[in-house]
Amino acid sequence: MSHIVKSRLTQAQLDAHWMAYTGNRQFKKDPRIIVSAEGRYYTDLDGRKIFDGLSGLWTCGLGHSVPSINEAVANQVKTLDYSPAFQFGHEKSFLLAEKISEFMPSGLNRIFFTGSGSESVDTALKVARAYWRKKGMGTKTKFIGRAKGYHGAGISGFSVGGIPANRTLYGQGLESYHLPHTQVPGSEFSKGMADIGKERADELLNLITMHDASNIAAVIVEPMSGSGGVIIPPKGYLQRLREICDQHNILLIFDEVITAFGRMGAQTGSEAFGVIPDAITMAKQVTNGVIPMGAVAFKQEIYDTFMDNGGPDYMLEIPHGYTYSAHPIACAAGLASLEEIKQQNLIARVKDMSPVWENCVHQLRDANPIITDIRNYGFAAGITIAPVDGEPSKRPFQIAMSMWDKGYYVRYGADTIQLAPPFATEKAEMDSLINALGDSLQEQNQ
Repeated sequence: MSHIVKSRLTQAQLDAHWMAYTGNRQFKKDPRIIVSAEGRYYTDLDGRKIFDGLSGLWTCGLGHSVPSINEAVANQVKTLDYSPAFQFGHEKSFLLAEKISEFMPSGLNRIFFTGSGSESVDTALKVARAYWRKKGMGTKTKFIGRAKGYHGAGISGFSVGGIPANRTLYGQGLESYHLPHTQVPGSEFSKGMADIGKERADELLNLITMHDASNIAAVIVEPMSGSGGVIIPPKGYLQRLREICDQHNILLIFDEVITAFGRMGAQTGSEAFGVIPDAITMAKQVTNGVIPMGAVAFKQEIYDTFMDNGGPDYMLEIPHGYTYSAHPIACAAGLASLEEIKQQNLIARVKDMSPVWENCVHQLRDANPIITDIRNYGFAAGITIAPVDGEPSKRPFQIAMSMWDKGYYVRYGADTIQLAPPFATEKAEMDSLINALGDSLQEQNQ
């Protein structure tokens, strides 16, 4: 039976909010209202503690209500609540840019601030086009994404993204083409990176043959596809993409909105998988989800191209940015968040505990026949659920609602359940989460 909590909100208040990525009709019949959060737990209207099995939306690896971040934000509000993003600056943006660059691969040391992951993707793609124009190759305008990829909710993001439900309603986007995803037959239930599937990177050669490298600005992929179902790159796959992009003078962009700052047990997905792109998009964990913020790290050569061809030094080198770029409160939260990650040595902890998490998740393999695949890396896991009655999203939704009733928040998307526990999660909490999920899976057979 569903755990229904009577909301303090009126129906008119519920109806007024058109919620993002939500089945609004179902939600407003049975609202799931969160009122507070601390550590690794939410609290709902009924006072129940809910374990955060997705770290917010892949955002809160440090947990919730972190004292150092709270203090930094409170102090910043009292000191400088807003500073114009254009033509003027404040100290914390420069401090945070340097701090972020310390987490990035060697050479990606020029940081452009945005307000979200979607804006970060838009920025990376615009800069890619502009870069080639500055280099005298203005025909390089097309982009290549990947099936099941997610790159935000903007028009550029859904264009290069490869999740059909996020694309079909909106019609024509930017001129983009798509690599196949890397979930190949025989790779099911791989622990970490699969041994097969590298050859799918060679599909990029077919796209280059079709459209010619002189027309392609960039390839954009997530090192690990999160929203598409936690899809781990096969061994050698990203290296092969890098080789092909180098051979054909195409920029390689890694969308690390989910993977940057510890989720993979490394500073970035680039570090975890051993491939350095030309640009990295980021958001989410940079402020621990406390304040919206995104950024893009570019190779210095890209930055220098704009500086060297910018005209008089008082002119804009690139006419791009956002009202909330490098917002001072977000910068304060970012500095505190990244310092907390370092001080608590959490990246090393995720790496050390990843085998424990892997073993916990894969225990579900024999628990229920409706599981058709399990994938994991770092502190992330995706579980594919067999469809029922031709509705691939129905069972994952029912499982997630059952988990909520049991006191666990997990994400459902398409045919998957997605898990991403906070970085300091203990083994007992992992076991409890997976045991509850096993029970919810069994309920689907009743």
